[in-house]
Amino acid sequence: MKISDAIFGAVLLLLGVAILVHVQSFPKIPGQQFGPALMPGTLSVGLIACGVLLMISGWRKRATEPWTETADWIRSGRHLLAFAAIIGGIVAYVWLAQPLGFLIVGPVLLFVWFVILGIRPLPATAIAVVATLVIWFAFYKLLRVPLPWGVLTKFAF
Repeated sequence: MKISDAIFGAVLLLLGVAILVHVQSFPKIPGQQFGPALMPGTLSVGLIACGVLLMISGWRKRATEPWTETADWIRSGRHLLAFAAIIGGIVAYVWLAQPLGFLIVGPVLLFVWFVILGIRPLPATAIAVVATLVIWFAFYKLLRVPLPWGVLTKFAF
């Protein structure tokens, strides 16, 4: 699916303005020139600038290109199923990760996604388990991101 640069530019512009307005409420740090609003405020100005440039680019092309154009995969049931599985899997992870744990939900989701995307079950199982362990190690051990343990809490280390 192709969407005009003008539409994406307008979305970026609105996002940048919303962030810029929101960071104004961040507290000032006494005795310092720069506060917590500096970085998100600077990034929001960049989003606004990029949004304006995209809007200009899209507006110039409006006579030769349609505002939106659908791709061939939109009419493919297999691709739509894969798209729905990814979105549904993310929603399922949000609901199930806390009660069941990352180490249970992760491999199940990856396995389902791999099978839907056309990988045979045996390699999908191995890849899902190994990938989950690598992700867990990288985030939980190296980056110290507190991934949920769920029912495996008694084994947490």
